[in-house]
Amino acid sequence: MREPLAQRLRPKTLGDVCGQQHLLAPGRVFRRTIDSGHIPNMIFYGPSGTGKTTVARIIAENSGMTLHKLNGTSCGTGDIKAVFKDIGTLAGAGGILLYLDEIQYLNKKQQQSLLECLEDGTVTLIASTTENPYFYIYNALLSRCTVFEFKSLTAQDIERGVRNAVSRLSEESPVTITDEAAQYLAESAGGDMRKALGSLEFAVAAAENGPDGKTITLEMIQQVTRRTAMRYDKDGDEHYDIVSAYQKSMRGSDPDAALHYLARLLEAGDLPSACRRLMVCACEDVGLAYPQIIPIVKAAVDAANMLGLPEARIPLADAVILVSTSPKSNSGEAAIDAALADVRAGRTGPVPRQLQNKHFDGADALVKGQNYKYAQAYKNHWVEQQYLPDAIKDAKYYTYGDNRSEQAAKAYWAKIKGEG
Repeated sequence: MREPLAQRLRPKTLGDVCGQQHLLAPGRVFRRTIDSGHIPNMIFYGPSGTGKTTVARIIAENSGMTLHKLNGTSCGTGDIKAVFKDIGTLAGAGGILLYLDEIQYLNKKQQQSLLECLEDGTVTLIASTTENPYFYIYNALLSRCTVFEFKSLTAQDIERGVRNAVSRLSEESPVTITDEAAQYLAESAGGDMRKALGSLEFAVAAAENGPDGKTITLEMIQQVTRRTAMRYDKDGDEHYDIVSAYQKSMRGSDPDAALHYLARLLEAGDLPSACRRLMVCACEDVGLAYPQIIPIVKAAVDAANMLGLPEARIPLADAVILVSTSPKSNSGEAAIDAALADVRAGRTGPVPRQLQNKHFDGADALVKGQNYKYAQAYKNHWVEQQYLPDAIKDAKYYTYGDNRSEQAAKAYWAKIKGEG
């Protein structure tokens, strides 16, 4: 069976790895540590196709230790215990290195089975994961390892890898790729080297032999990468990164960035997240600076859900631009958070008598009657009266924002109450 191109062309040295120069560049702490021959327990975290497995294998194969490879998607506790059988034997005399790919798929008990060996140093662990290790890996195991983040590859990194692959393939039979094709493939891979090499392999297999061998053109690459490779997993970090960037771009009043992230959500078919975060942003980030925006955005969200994709993009784009370009105020959110903080801390107290539901006064009541003042019966529909419990009667939760809408309300009530 023929191995995939990405597997056949894996780099053999750290210097050959494309990208991750924040870790692998000469002089970096990670590179100096590995070059020293001292291999600590490590967890590699980052998107797929960014070199985690490649780097781990290079380190493992040059460590001089007995290497065991397991994958969290298929191994069980028995497989882990089989690794431990080499402890104290001739086979494990130089040390035992366990390379554990996709560690997030191991359950808590399986992860715990590694603790003792890591603690006494009889086994060195290099693990990799595409999920945030602080959410998916047992804390006691995490505390015994150093986490290194692998970042999504740039188009330049991908293009370098593609050209290296073409050069390697040409050693078997002549293969060339046009500059336009290489650049397009690099940009369409979504930072995933494995994806890029898979598309390249498909194009090479389909290419016809000419007088100078096979030539990979832009048209061929476009056919095998017709849909841009976009990272998206509704349960993974990339999902939360995109929806976070989506809301923060609207909050930051950048309609172009907000539309970009909306497009990524819609292209992934995640209409619910696009609608929910848009609604949240209208309430949380625009809020009282333009309170009429809430029903407007709600109507756009309802229209989007009624239409479905692809037409849903239109009302959502309108609403995203409106939210992005509207004045901003989070005074409402800050006010309710302050009130919640008091309630959660136990700063409450009995409801003032004048606000209580009408009921019979006991014999011990110092003041008989409810004595509630009906605001609508007074001038300007306002009368001074205590509304908060005695224990926090002077608490202030809401502060007027500096936008026109809230400042107008502030001026109105200052005039009514005779303040300032």
